[in-house]
Amino acid sequence: MRVFSSRADRWRGILVLLLVTAAFFALYVAVQRYAPFVFRAAELRAWIAQFGVFAPLVFVLIQAVQVVVAPIPGQVVALVAGYLFGPFWGTVYSLTGVLIGSAVAFSLAKRYGRSFVEDILHEDVVARFDDFVETVGVPGLFAFVIIPGLPDDAICFLAGLTSFRLRTFIAVISVGRLPAYVITVYAGGELASGRFIQGIALIGVVIALSAVGYYKQEAVRDAVARVESRLGF
Repeated sequence: MRVFSSRADRWRGILVLLLVTAAFFALYVAVQRYAPFVFRAAELRAWIAQFGVFAPLVFVLIQAVQVVVAPIPGQVVALVAGYLFGPFWGTVYSLTGVLIGSAVAFSLAKRYGRSFVEDILHEDVVARFDDFVETVGVPGLFAFVIIPGLPDDAICFLAGLTSFRLRTFIAVISVGRLPAYVITVYAGGELASGRFIQGIALIGVVIALSAVGYYKQEAVRDAVARVESRLGF
């Protein structure tokens, strides 16, 4: 599979990767110098605790906004949740934010219709997944959202154009997204506890599954639709 369409695109991708790596390194050095407590989970959690209920509320809001606006991958936010709040509350806050954001995206699409969704989403995503979401049933939608790396945020908007009810859609999302978020949040908790090997291993599992889901989007979509049609859903 060709990842880049040309040599120029390949070098551009490498340059972006290097710049992002350099930016993260610079951020790491700055935080180590001016806010070293960030790397000590106990001290960081104590610092966050002074904000009371506002800390989890802000975090839930960030997770909800990323579903609608999608500038930050949800798994990254979930990893931070595990580091800051621990496996249990990190999962609660992450999933709560995801469900709120998914409900907002679904409701906006339901309220403002196709023209709004086509303005929000890239035309390629609409072309590839519009018919799929329109024809697939609940089991097929669940099978699709459970795999990380697929455009599940876009599916929230597209699902709003179908006959799905909000409560049915939220039930599918809450169960389908749970496994990947539990693993990612738990990985963040492992990192916070100093168990770096276990945490990195879990992150590697999520990244591998996300990569497969991302590069095999069409194959997954077609397989889900084919299986669902054979089962008569």
